[in-house]
Amino acid sequence: MSKTSTPSAANLMGRARGPRGFGGPVVKAKDPKGTVKRIWRYMEKQKAPLIASILFVLISTLLSLAAPYLIGMIIDEYIIPKDVDGTIRFLFVLGAVYIAAALFTWLQTYMMVRVSLLTIQKLRQDLFNKFLTLSLKFFDKRSHGDLMSRVTNDLDSLNNALSQSVIQIFSSVLMVTGVAIAMFSLNWMLAIVTLLIIPLMIYTTKKIITYSSSNFIKRQRDLGELNGFIEEAISGNEVITLFGQEEKIFTKFSGVNERLRSSATAADTVSGFLGPVNNFINNLGLALVIAVGAVMTVQGMATVGIIAAFVTYSRQFFRPINQLSSLLNMFQSAIAGAERVFEVMDEAPDVIDKKNARTVDRFRGNVEFSHVHFHYEEGKPILKNINFQAKAGETIALVGPTGSGKTTIINLMMRFYDVSAGKITIDGHNIRDYKLSELRKKIGVVLQDTFLFSGTIMENIRYGRLDATDEEVIAAAQLASAHNFIKHLPKSYQTSLTSGGSNLSQGQRQLLAIARAILADSDLLILDEATSSIDTRTEIEIQKGMSKLMEGRTSFVIAHRLKTIENADKILVIQHGEIKESGTHDELLMKKGFYYDMYQNQFQI
Repeated sequence: MSKTSTPSAANLMGRARGPRGFGGPVVKAKDPKGTVKRIWRYMEKQKAPLIASILFVLISTLLSLAAPYLIGMIIDEYIIPKDVDGTIRFLFVLGAVYIAAALFTWLQTYMMVRVSLLTIQKLRQDLFNKFLTLSLKFFDKRSHGDLMSRVTNDLDSLNNALSQSVIQIFSSVLMVTGVAIAMFSLNWMLAIVTLLIIPLMIYTTKKIITYSSSNFIKRQRDLGELNGFIEEAISGNEVITLFGQEEKIFTKFSGVNERLRSSATAADTVSGFLGPVNNFINNLGLALVIAVGAVMTVQGMATVGIIAAFVTYSRQFFRPINQLSSLLNMFQSAIAGAERVFEVMDEAPDVIDKKNARTVDRFRGNVEFSHVHFHYEEGKPILKNINFQAKAGETIALVGPTGSGKTTIINLMMRFYDVSAGKITIDGHNIRDYKLSELRKKIGVVLQDTFLFSGTIMENIRYGRLDATDEEVIAAAQLASAHNFIKHLPKSYQTSLTSGGSNLSQGQRQLLAIARAILADSDLLILDEATSSIDTRTEIEIQKGMSKLMEGRTSFVIAHRLKTIENADKILVIQHGEIKESGTHDELLMKKGFYYDMYQNQFQI
């Protein structure tokens, strides 16, 4: 399989290391300003639609500002003088202004939605690409559901904020500025009266937003935790059912679900105060304008038209301020989500290409482990002083108890992790000197836990070599003894598989994985219990194909069924992270050591 650099393939090679609980890490809004700047760097790439949207905002704002002025003029110059024709004529003009304002408002929204979707598309691509570069260590410490939440929920939250908020904030600021200028132009005294309640509105908004900010962060964290729990529960549904743990899992789910309900309620309830509080302040300001305006009109300091215009302007003035309050609430949620996204994007890969990394056409297959030590956590060694050589074309078998370090040796050779000390060489060069993609492409792998993708059987086998013809795919399936069951399926090689290949038996999935490795035609081969899910009769057939596949290739075989590795050139017995014994099958039996005991335990009658 040549595409083992993907996280899904990498995770199949590894065992869970470290805390893999149902939830993700606690997310704190450490740098909101920095997050906004990073979002803007993505948005500014859409210059044309951004400029168009800003232009449409300017036009719609000017039209909206003109409407109250026209209303005041109609009242003073046509309605009070009882000029019906003039009133009708200007009402048509006023209607045209409102229609044009609505049209340009729709256009600005359309353009901003386009900017938002393109921005989120690029962000999602960068985030997904980042997942493909991160090592197993990153995925070992995080639940998959929490990572999925960052790709979906967090980016959706940001998308909503960008499409509905960014241009509205600009529009609101522009509208408030324009209305203030218009009001001072009409009557500076009434303008001052209108502005008197602004400090009160700013104070209450700031207090509410400050208090609700932590609740929005907690809500995003709890949402990621819930997604992680659901993903893990669905994946392990069969185990849950087998052990009758439905009630226990439901109780845990209820607890996680309750925490999300509580944090979401707190966030939405507190932020929900903004609307009613600001509406009260708006109405207070409107009443103040009408009261003062009535007195000024009686004293001849203002006209009825000016008062009417001010009433409309005051609504236009306070509405954007109310919107800004609501938009800031939306932004809190979006920024919290964006920070979780950027947190992943800022992760430094543990395993990377060195500068001027080597490329290679083919490996001869000489592999050497020299004084290799490895640990996942400092002070807890997994491998200790591993030394062995594999000459080109040899088959090396790794045997030992579960957890002894066999799979870790393979993970190090694939550079899913880097060694803590010592070195691994292939054809005399440290594997760190090779490009990662070149290294992994030239090592074929058949895993104990087979992973298949959604798609046809043909496409899944072709995953080993994407340019392979249909005939080559079929030939690989025949060599792996998969052709016999494939040809009896309703659509043969065009049969569609569900995610993970759940509509096939475990043995059939393993046969497809073997066919995929055969098609890859890699220089080195790794078999991790490759025949563990296959019946004895099929295994005999597969061994013939596997022998042909391994011919001329350096192969590493992890095996618990010792009968399958009797012909290996060298058997390494791993125990507690160390090589306790090494030699051929016959040599190890003659030593009557640990391998001898394992063999006798498997075949004693």
